[in-house]
Amino acid sequence: MKELQLKYGCNPNQKPSRIYMEEGELPITVLNGRPGYINFLDALNSWQLVAELKAATGLPAAASFKHVSPAGAAVGLPLSDTLSRIYFVDDIPVPLSPIACAYARARGADRMSSYGDFIALSDTCDLPTALIIKREVSDGVIAPGYTDEALEILREKRKGTYNVIQMDPQYHPAPIERKQCFGITFEQGRNEVCLSDPALFHNIPTQNKHFPQEAMRDLMIALITLKYTQSNSVCYVKDGQAIGIGAGQQSRIHCTRLAGGKADIWWLRQHPQVMALPWVPGIRRADRDNTIDIYISDDYMDVLQDGEWQKFFTRQPEPLTREQKREWIAQNTDVSLGSDAFFPFGDNVERAHKSGVRYIAQAGGSVRDDHVIDTCDKYGIAMAFTGVRLFHH
Repeated sequence: MKELQLKYGCNPNQKPSRIYMEEGELPITVLNGRPGYINFLDALNSWQLVAELKAATGLPAAASFKHVSPAGAAVGLPLSDTLSRIYFVDDIPVPLSPIACAYARARGADRMSSYGDFIALSDTCDLPTALIIKREVSDGVIAPGYTDEALEILREKRKGTYNVIQMDPQYHPAPIERKQCFGITFEQGRNEVCLSDPALFHNIPTQNKHFPQEAMRDLMIALITLKYTQSNSVCYVKDGQAIGIGAGQQSRIHCTRLAGGKADIWWLRQHPQVMALPWVPGIRRADRDNTIDIYISDDYMDVLQDGEWQKFFTRQPEPLTREQKREWIAQNTDVSLGSDAFFPFGDNVERAHKSGVRYIAQAGGSVRDDHVIDTCDKYGIAMAFTGVRLFHH
């Protein structure tokens, strides 16, 4: 099949709409549903991300995409009991496979942003992965294959309209890519930079020059994730998963703050007081996610005041004080941070340090590199200048 007609483009008024190949056939097969223009943008960008993560780490990888940027990305490391609980997969009736763990991590990093996501899997979608997808609000999934039982589950989702796409893993695009803007065609070479090359981490200008293997893996995950995230962006990673992505910000510091805030929320969700919240029976996952985000924010009284808390809890919980939150966030350590371009000032490092960042990979080349290095040395942070910019638009 060389061409697939779509219902409409980004918006209902943008017609006609299609995807097509100028040469050869489309490398995708729609197994269920009717994916739209944005669905395919998310699917094809997220597929590239997980395929590259798998090639770089040797581990199954998954991504949760929204509006052509990842809300989460992860590799298939086992889940702790705490993560299983906060990702709501502790009651899945079958053991979680590595690809299921990868998606649980990708979806669980920023559950608010992942609501209604498009999913990418580097490996065949199996039963436990399908069981996780079945219970979440999602637009579709792309994978190189599906087991029969997984496909049966997915075809029943959303009253039979759930989008299921199979990707040809052997497909390689042409080295030149094109797109149009305002009737004008842009052309460039594809971004084929290898982000698993150890040489990227040879230029270490900080006093601390030690990058453990886990930190190297996490920095690779951060950089590969950034390669497919709308710029400006930074990515916080811990234990094989992105925990904070700040996509599409005009200012680097705003990006670092946004992603850092998401990393803090991920960590605060693991606070014993949050995990012990007395939920009313049958509360919907989305309501629970929204309530947790408000509970751990400065607007906590929006869900704890009389007349409101009864909607969510069996009893009125005590709020988390600012001091409690500060103390808990301080326990999050050994976080890795990637940036898609240089840090112009040391304020980015100051903010990253507050969220437990210990390792940084960034392009380097700012006129204030000396200030950035000094700020890293102030906190004992190891930083590599990769010399590689990863803008994506």
